[in-house]
Amino acid sequence: MSGFDTNPFADPVDINPFQDPSVTQLTNTSQSGLDEFNPFSESSQLTNAARTTPAAQPSGHSQPAVLQTSVEPTPQAVAAAAQAGLLQQQAELERKAAELEKKERELQSHAASIDPRQNNWPPLPKKCPIKPCFYQDFSADIPADYQRICKMLYYLWMLHSITLLLNLLACLAWFTVQTERGVDFGLSILWFILFTPCAFLCWYRPIYKAFRSDSSFSFFVFFFVFFCQIAIYVIQAVGIPGWGDRSQLGSSHPSPSKGTKLLCCSCLPLCLIRLILIPS
Repeated sequence: MSGFDTNPFADPVDINPFQDPSVTQLTNTSQSGLDEFNPFSESSQLTNAARTTPAAQPSGHSQPAVLQTSVEPTPQAVAAAAQAGLLQQQAELERKAAELEKKERELQSHAASIDPRQNNWPPLPKKCPIKPCFYQDFSADIPADYQRICKMLYYLWMLHSITLLLNLLACLAWFTVQTERGVDFGLSILWFILFTPCAFLCWYRPIYKAFRSDSSFSFFVFFFVFFCQIAIYVIQAVGIPGWGDRSQLGSSHPSPSKGTKLLCCSCLPLCLIRLILIPS
């Protein structure tokens, strides 16, 4: 009945949780230990000394640290180092240049060994010590539309060479009759030796290359040099005495037909050009 005797409307009794016997016992014990501990007492110092591990001393004799001072290189040392670097680069460049030259020679020799386009003009015997200087093949180099024109120009060069040879023979015959015509005979030899290869190199080979590679510059060279060649044809047809040309006009005994012969000789190259460049 004690539970019914209590007054539920009475003030509650204050209960301090820290007044619990177990809590108060532990609190009193820890405080007493802290009060009794003195870190400056002799026993505490001995205990701390026993617990402290001494630091390990480095073995050997210790030396003081020395600060290394930076040394600036002298200008002579800098120049020597730069020169050495340049020499090394030059040697490397020379080595690479030698390697490239070696490879180029190997490629050229390889191309020469597999290239079937060997020089075949002028056609010389195999036993001859002089070898052909040019390669000429109309069917392989020249397009079919221009092969006829190129062949006609080649025949025109051959006609030019034969004309110079006949002029040499005519001057020789003239020299045998009149010994004072030795200058004409000597110049006729010079014209034959000089104009035959020059005509081949200066206007026939350019037109051959022009048809082969369709080069406008080669066409220009051909027309310019061939115009000069026509002017030389006219001068040689006149036959000025002492110039190494034997012509009907330069003869001391003219005949009625000499003007016609001179006209034919002068117009022959022009007629051939017309037939070649304007085929029917």
